[in-house]
Amino acid sequence: MTSKVPVLVTGGAGYIGSHAVLALKDAGWPVAVIDNLTTGFRFAIPDGVPLYQGDIEDADLLARIFAEQGTKAVMHFAGSIIVPESVENPLKYYHNNTAKSRALIDAAVKAGVPHFIFSSTAATYGIPEVSPVTEDSPKLPINPYGMSKLMTEIMLGDVAKAHPLNFCALRYFNVAGADPQARTGQSTAGATHLIKVAVEAALGKRSHVGVFGTDFDTPDGTGVRDYIHVSDLAAAHVLALEALIAEPARSLTMNCGYGQGFSVLDVLDAVDRVTNRTIERRLEGRRAGDPDSLISDNSRIKATLPWVPKYADLPTIVEHALAWERKLGELRPE
Repeated sequence: MTSKVPVLVTGGAGYIGSHAVLALKDAGWPVAVIDNLTTGFRFAIPDGVPLYQGDIEDADLLARIFAEQGTKAVMHFAGSIIVPESVENPLKYYHNNTAKSRALIDAAVKAGVPHFIFSSTAATYGIPEVSPVTEDSPKLPINPYGMSKLMTEIMLGDVAKAHPLNFCALRYFNVAGADPQARTGQSTAGATHLIKVAVEAALGKRSHVGVFGTDFDTPDGTGVRDYIHVSDLAAAHVLALEALIAEPARSLTMNCGYGQGFSVLDVLDAVDRVTNRTIERRLEGRRAGDPDSLISDNSRIKATLPWVPKYADLPTIVEHALAWERKLGELRPE
């Protein structure tokens, strides 16, 4: 049995972070959250979980949290995630994702925190020549978002060689869905994720869904992506933490996806079927840097962790996203 050490979740009021908090809490881990609430929501944090409202580059605050909570592991989700914005405002991304991660890692090392789990991204691969993509595929990010995350991965690798800290970098593919009990979900206004946008359109919160590019080298001409349910992703984080604790000398880098792809039109068809209505689709030009297909080779995570996804089913992902979108309308009437 792994001893359940106190965990600090950065960005725990955000989309993926709040699901990780639930996964930890449900499994009996002591958990606390730091979030500056710029994109996170206080309502996403369950009762009984301490929230420190502040910034991960505040060294004094981090030192206090680590001391008060007896933190022995960090799960780091705080950061900026919108690819086009990273192209327009690269310095924001190098500050929020790289410089602030450096400050957080520095504080963790100084406090003797031995385990660190990092929310990375398939954007570190850029436009892969081969899909499915393995962890050893070339890392050639094509935007500051992907590069800012890759720089943090490199930092963690170097720090783990120099200090008694091991880490796991989890490279996410397309995260979607919401907690099956509708305790939290994707709450950001103006989100750019396809399933979120599509369920908003199905509920009349948007007039249409843009389909960016119909001339990709895929069966129906639209981009193909590997969609992973956020609760399965959160479960992978808890298992990764157990693996770090079990083998303190080992660090891990693993893809998080299901190893299967769905096109934009597949997703919109699934939303139409689940909601029993037809979303208006507007065909638009490609966005810069969108690969034809981005699917994970997930054999490493399957071989390393006892990870068995529960929700690897597109209609289920859509149903959970839709249920959360309806609840969000009650929590926050637009």
